[in-house]
Amino acid sequence: MAYQFWGWEQANVPAVNDQYPGIRTPLDLYDALSQIWSAQTCAPRLRHNWTPENRTLGQCSITAFLVQDIFGGKVYGILRPGGNYHCFNAVGSCRFDLTSEQFGQETLNYENCPEQLRQVHFAKEEKRLRYEHLKRELAAFCRGNHTL
Repeated sequence: MAYQFWGWEQANVPAVNDQYPGIRTPLDLYDALSQIWSAQTCAPRLRHNWTPENRTLGQCSITAFLVQDIFGGKVYGILRPGGNYHCFNAVGSCRFDLTSEQFGQETLNYENCPEQLRQVHFAKEEKRLRYEHLKRELAAFCRGNHTL
């Protein structure tokens, strides 16, 4: 697979657990999520624009916190117009953004971004439910029982 997401060249940190068999690096996770991301996992405010061709749209925070579950590290956010944060990951010196493709050719500034906390993001029940759904779908995918 040809990768286009920001930081793909260095996205080679190892998983810190074996909760998701077959997911050894962020590249493995991206490959799996490319089969899983859907309108159902997309942020509701963006859902009307979600397409299989732009599958990373509206998936950033739930994906970034899932990355953190699997690879450790921290989640950071880029402040966007409208006051929302676009989330990405840093694991040690490795920084990557599995959902950056949703912005097309726009260049994002990944410098000096504030850390994002799951308890703040998941205070929104719909976001927590989408995250839990994404986790279940990934577990099913890793077992060979993916249904989407």
